[in-house]
Amino acid sequence: MKNSTKYLASAAAVVAMFFTTNVSAQKIGVGANIGIPTNNNYSVAAGIDVRAQFDLTKQLSVPIATGYNHYFAKDRVYSVGAVNNIEVPDYAYIPVKTGLKYFFDPTGSGIYAMGEVGAAFGVSKDSKTTFLYAPTLGYSWSNGLDLGIKYENTGKGDALRYANNYDNKSVGQIALRIAYGFKL
Repeated sequence: MKNSTKYLASAAAVVAMFFTTNVSAQKIGVGANIGIPTNNNYSVAAGIDVRAQFDLTKQLSVPIATGYNHYFAKDRVYSVGAVNNIEVPDYAYIPVKTGLKYFFDPTGSGIYAMGEVGAAFGVSKDSKTTFLYAPTLGYSWSNGLDLGIKYENTGKGDALRYANNYDNKSVGQIALRIAYGFKL
């Protein structure tokens, strides 16, 4: 519980910092993603997000995002040692993250690279709050459409790992994200 309090306090501090400075969000984006999990326990991952983008310059901005991600378990069970038929549960979390987004074009649209870090607050049964990181490459059109491919890793926060200790792999996904940004 101590780590989740630290993550929540860190996220609250970042949000408070932006509300107390003169920087204001220039864009609000709403997106959806579909991903291929990097852990064999899951067949597909899907999620939605909301992102505020604070432009420091035309090329550099600070995104703050939250949403919901869900990993769908494969239809299988584990049999390890004397324990048989352990069902693989779904894994879901609420990400709270911030980072830097850099546009390679001086106009502030086109190809960009983004790196985000934060916390994944586990909401499925027995899941934990973990550190999250997500590097992204994407393309943003001047009309607001945004298409990106990202790798998002939430560490070892899934319920199967902590409840049963059968799979020591971290949970991540390679995802395609499509979004639309609204200028404020």
